[in-house]
Amino acid sequence: MALDRYADAVDDLDPVDGEVATAELVVTDDVLVKAFVLAPGGEIDAHEHADATNVFHVLEGEPTVVRDGESERLAAPAVGLNERGDVHGARNDTDDRAVLTASLCPLP
Repeated sequence: MALDRYADAVDDLDPVDGEVATAELVVTDDVLVKAFVLAPGGEIDAHEHADATNVFHVLEGEPTVVRDGESERLAAPAVGLNERGDVHGARNDTDDRAVLTASLCPLP
């Protein structure tokens, strides 16, 4: 059993411009960790989790993270905290792919 779930899940994701590809890395009763590969122009629409904290880990590139109407470009490696109820999302305004994981816990 491999301990690293990242490389195998993300290496084959290759979305076209404007798209986002995803892979679930960890799914348990307590936590979901999902990888997002944002092609140039790709976007994770703003949304909220009323009953869960969501943490973005930027692993590649420089996505622009949006939270409660504010935005900031984060260069890998970086971590962004989205508290319960924060309206959050991300977009890729660069010419290179951006990869982040989102950890959601506790699961509602």
